[in-house]
Amino acid sequence: MEEQYSNNMLQNNSSHGRDVFELPIRLRIECWIVIVIGLPLIILAIYYLYSLVRHNHIAPIYVINLLISDLIQLCCMATMLGKPKLDWVNIIVSIHLIGVMASVGFMVCISLERYLLIAWPLWYRSRRTIKSSLVVCVVVWVLTLVVNCSVLFIASELTPIGIILLLPFPVLIFSVVGIFKGLSAAISVSSEEKQRIVGATILVLLNYTLLFLPFIIGTITPNFITTNPLAFIFFNPLGDLVLYVFMRKGAVDKILASVCCCRMETQQQIIAVNDDSMRTVSSV
Repeated sequence: MEEQYSNNMLQNNSSHGRDVFELPIRLRIECWIVIVIGLPLIILAIYYLYSLVRHNHIAPIYVINLLISDLIQLCCMATMLGKPKLDWVNIIVSIHLIGVMASVGFMVCISLERYLLIAWPLWYRSRRTIKSSLVVCVVVWVLTLVVNCSVLFIASELTPIGIILLLPFPVLIFSVVGIFKGLSAAISVSSEEKQRIVGATILVLLNYTLLFLPFIIGTITPNFITTNPLAFIFFNPLGDLVLYVFMRKGAVDKILASVCCCRMETQQQIIAVNDDSMRTVSSV
């Protein structure tokens, strides 16, 4: 796996007399942007969501674990910026892939949770508990570690990792389709909560499609796309931050209200300009 990463994704500088790996210049710039913006915001988001869980709010648990997987990815990206030695590349890549796989796993958990809230709201609200959510999180982390370590131990290429990451794609599509089909029948769910549920599942699907699919295609068929696959997957932490903001209660209404206010202000300015021009013409 180290050879595939060095040939397709990383730039090996051992030919210059240094036994280190160095990211290409574009990926280094991208890493700095994502780390500087994402790291403090993700830490603040985890702290805020953890305070909600302490007050018996169950919903943020999957999002907290999603952001923790993003922290793992950011730490690996920061380590890659430090030009690690060849001996450490395999370990860094393995840890980064664990964060990537865990991120996909918790995206699936969020989508399925939103689907259950629409399809069977009363049953889900009566059955879900903090303990059950924590058990699901532990299962996701254990499966991620076992699958990643098993694949990397058996295979020397990233192709099996790409195939495994492709498996949740039908589940995400099923969740979005099921939510749209069950919107009209979900009487016990408020309209504001429906907006958050629909928005969250669509954002999860978009995040997976725009960021993970190119990475998956690049690992399965490296010659299919010319852009470095890491250029897409490195933006995943920022995509999860957008998902966190959108899932916050009242965020959708605030965004819509701000858009409406901007439109109203623009219209008022246009009307004022027209009035001034009419007064000028009439005075002449």
